[in-house]
Amino acid sequence: QVQLVESGGGLVQAGASLRLTCAASGGTFSTRTMGWFRQAPGKEREFVGTINWRDSSTYYVDSVKGRFTISRDNAKSAVYLQMNSLKPEDTAVYYCAAKNRFAGWGDNSRTAYDYWGQGTQVTVSS
Repeated sequence: QVQLVESGGGLVQAGASLRLTCAASGGTFSTRTMGWFRQAPGKEREFVGTINWRDSSTYYVDSVKGRFTISRDNAKSAVYLQMNSLKPEDTAVYYCAAKNRFAGWGDNSRTAYDYWGQGTQVTVSS
């Protein structure tokens, strides 16, 4: 069973940066495609971005392209979400998610991910 724990959230002003960390345990990290999602109050959980296991290629939702960057460190079983130029509309609980081993990265619906963290709050003030 894979456990995921997010950290690094907080309250920042618009234009600031934050780096979220997702620490994984309990499974083979290096062969798992990882994703980040977020959920704002009153809204559904939405896909933010993903990094695949094979070559660490990344893909992002349009609203964060050029501002957010996902990376991974397989030696540390960790995935990161670097968020720059934050906007008030980025305010949400951010979740880390993992797919089963060797799963592809084409499907980024919530149901494509098998393991979830508890989330970390990011609040961006204007």
